[in-house]
Amino acid sequence: MHYTGPVYRPPLEAYTPLLEVTYGCSWRKCSFCTMYHEQKFGISPIEDIESDLKEMSEQYPKNLKRIFLVNGDAFVLPARKLLEISELIHKYFPEIECISCYASVRNIKSKSDEDLRKLKEAKFDSLYIGLETAYDPALEQMKKGYTAKDEYVQLKRLEDVNMEYNSLIMLGVAGRGNCKAHIEETLKLLNRFKPKRILVTSTSLQENTPLSDMRDAGEFVEATEREILEEELMLLENLEMDDDCLFFGSHPHNLIGFTQYLKYKDDMVKKLKDAIRKIDVEKPGLLDGVLSRGHL
Repeated sequence: MHYTGPVYRPPLEAYTPLLEVTYGCSWRKCSFCTMYHEQKFGISPIEDIESDLKEMSEQYPKNLKRIFLVNGDAFVLPARKLLEISELIHKYFPEIECISCYASVRNIKSKSDEDLRKLKEAKFDSLYIGLETAYDPALEQMKKGYTAKDEYVQLKRLEDVNMEYNSLIMLGVAGRGNCKAHIEETLKLLNRFKPKRILVTSTSLQENTPLSDMRDAGEFVEATEREILEEELMLLENLEMDDDCLFFGSHPHNLIGFTQYLKYKDDMVKKLKDAIRKIDVEKPGLLDGVLSRGHL
């Protein structure tokens, strides 16, 4: 298999075969991110992709239903390239039902309505989109390269072709004192365009990033642990999703980890409130500070 540099995939794709079609990230401008700083972006040769699929076909059953394309934002590839890759996937795995990958609002925008329709027909679905927030000041500060209006427009286009998406949301991304505004705007977006899965992670501020420069200049103040948990609680309590929407809150960066379908939302809310009370009793003061986290 050809894997170039660091390989990342969503936790929920832990058992999904990974096919490299790009390496690195085409954007590499997000203020908080260090995932691909040492890896230049590139596109895998079609010969390598087919070679990897042939190798996969010797390891996985012919009736494989799902495959995940890496790396950073594989959906940046032109539609014609993605369709060519899809043809190869179907050649080796004719019963494939879902081709998933990371995507961004930017590279959905770059595709025509006809492109999206053809990609859906080719089994592209369940895209993982790093929305992070729908609060414009945070989107600008995090250098996401799009606005909340762009999020609404591009998610509507996915809805029009019936392409599912999974939403990646960052807790604490708007900084201290802005938690309510960040979650209120994000809830409006999620409740309008309902994702299949919601994955939340706590913002990690790493050194030698634009975000650390903002902190040093006093332009960004990290949210406290209490604010982050209050954001998660507010999000959970006000989500209006189908029962089979999965809420993934078990990212290693999260102080309190839990994952469950929103059918059991009340149980999750209770668990989170109980855990907050327990921490306040056993480790007073901890929630009013900021904990260090790994890179993101």
